[in-house]
Amino acid sequence: MLAYSYIEKGKFALVEKPKPVLIEPTDAIVRVTMSSICSSDIHIKHGSVPRAVPGITVGHEMVGVVEEVGAKVTNVKPGERVTVNVETYCGECFFCKNGYVNNCTNPDGGWALGCRIDGGQTEYVRVPLANQGLNHIPDSVTDEQALFVGDVLATGFWAARISEITEEDSVLIIGAGPTGICTLLCVMLHKPKHIIVCEKSEERRRFVQAHYPEVLLTTPEECKEFVLKHSEHGGTDRVLEVAGADDTFRLAWECARPNAIVTVVALYDQPQILPLPQMYGKNLTFKTGGVDGCDCEEVLKLIEEGKIDTTPLITHRFKLSEIEEAYRIFENKLDGVIKVAVI
Repeated sequence: MLAYSYIEKGKFALVEKPKPVLIEPTDAIVRVTMSSICSSDIHIKHGSVPRAVPGITVGHEMVGVVEEVGAKVTNVKPGERVTVNVETYCGECFFCKNGYVNNCTNPDGGWALGCRIDGGQTEYVRVPLANQGLNHIPDSVTDEQALFVGDVLATGFWAARISEITEEDSVLIIGAGPTGICTLLCVMLHKPKHIIVCEKSEERRRFVQAHYPEVLLTTPEECKEFVLKHSEHGGTDRVLEVAGADDTFRLAWECARPNAIVTVVALYDQPQILPLPQMYGKNLTFKTGGVDGCDCEEVLKLIEEGKIDTTPLITHRFKLSEIEEAYRIFENKLDGVIKVAVI
């Protein structure tokens, strides 16, 4: 079967691999019907994810049909359409029981798919710990509607949840890429008083304006002044940093009011500086880390109810055999791309 794989730093390639087989009784084999490219895949290509293993099939954002299950898999059965969680997790260790599934201590737990073991930019994928790693897609929900549930939408939902947003809050989201827009959709569920989106790309600002006209928009250069004008108490109550650019971490805490919550969703290529002397007196609470993707069932229900719709994000569609071109467009942000569907 064809599998898009991490060869070495700076190089991915479409190669032939054997169809995966069940290894553990908790495994499932899923026929991938649709996958997508995530910015984390680009980070792997650039060598910014040290735990990524050369040779693995990349991709951790996918939906498909269950082909085969191990003897201990009870949550799904062959023939069912499923979302695949970016994180596989045991559900039994200390971290899983507390909802921190990104830190699952099982050898196949946490972000394994497309990083430490073969992922989903291929025809078939083995999903370990399938009882927790797969969620049944409701019949009324299409593959395109469900495509982002297991990763980028799970990230946005998690980020909004841990930010403790209330209806009295003003919220700043830095970054309107795919994760930023998914975060925006999930922040909107909490109905805060104001939402400000800061994005440097005029093209992406137009996208947000066209689809979410109630959102306030600004640029990184104007952000601090804009935030002061449109919020109380010297900054926003909540800041969600989703961009991961060289200066966006600093911008995030500078735009937060004293005693605010700053949630860092972004994955950075370089270490960030926490200038505590300059921050003295702001008394900020920082929340950081990888997504805890344990809300997929709830997210699917919200999609089924029409409360979340990420299909406008799919701007381009490619066959698996055309994935090199899909990566070229996505990585270089060409042709107004937001997200790519690979079928």
